[in-house]
Amino acid sequence: MNLRTNRDKLVKISVMGQIDSPTKYITYNISYDGVPRVLPGIGGITYNVRVGDLACGWQADHVEPGVSTKNFEKVEGRSSPNLAYNVLACIGNEAIVVTGDAKGSRGYVIGKHGGIEHVLIDFPPEVLDKLVIGDKILVKAYGVGPELLDYPDIKVMNLSPELLNKMGIVAHKDKLQVPVTHIIPAEIMGSGLGSDNAYRGDYDIQLFDETVVKKYGLEDLRLGDIIAIKDADTSFGRFYKKGAMTIGIVVHTNSYIAGHGPGVTSLLTSSDGRIIPKIDPNANIKNYLGL
Repeated sequence: MNLRTNRDKLVKISVMGQIDSPTKYITYNISYDGVPRVLPGIGGITYNVRVGDLACGWQADHVEPGVSTKNFEKVEGRSSPNLAYNVLACIGNEAIVVTGDAKGSRGYVIGKHGGIEHVLIDFPPEVLDKLVIGDKILVKAYGVGPELLDYPDIKVMNLSPELLNKMGIVAHKDKLQVPVTHIIPAEIMGSGLGSDNAYRGDYDIQLFDETVVKKYGLEDLRLGDIIAIKDADTSFGRFYKKGAMTIGIVVHTNSYIAGHGPGVTSLLTSSDGRIIPKIDPNANIKNYLGL
């Protein structure tokens, strides 16, 4: 279904990121169960973890699939090029390598990770092998300011118009039915709650209660999965609201740190429940974009 939107009024603009080094603040992270662990984490070029792969089970903590990018430009005053990069880049936007041996190669934005403020980009394996830390990547940012003309109560964020029309969304009376791989209770959402907006970054699914994991089938969560969060409103921040519904995309791997887990970037949200999730195991950005 091609949703009626204000797509012709949206601005397409260039933003630039640079491949960021892996980062560690401390050697050991103390896990939720009191065990000190030393594991790979955020940043860098991840060769064997991509969209479509499991989000759990890795010897890792917050690992970002594909390429982790950031804008390091410094300007005077309060303006932040990296904030603009994170807000304007949208999931599904085209990304082009502009420096180094992989110059000219193309990929897609697949996520945003808060805290570290990374934009995550997927490239084919043969391109990943040519990339190095420091290479610059241009993103054709397109998708900020969208409106669903027939569903004004549903907010769209962080989502390219092209991907929106590939997600299999269908009308259901005065609501929209959205294919998702999982429906997750808002009660288990953790790190990232309380943000004043959801136009960048993510918030995490806590997977520390095994009974909840089994009840909702969360052991097979995959990077790039489109998921629904029941009773979650991300219209103006991230908070619990009975009857609300948020659709998001899984953007990074699981975590052992209390309050953390696989991250979710918001794509659609309805404070009054005008989104109906429908389970579809193929609802993953890998399938929508042919990655």
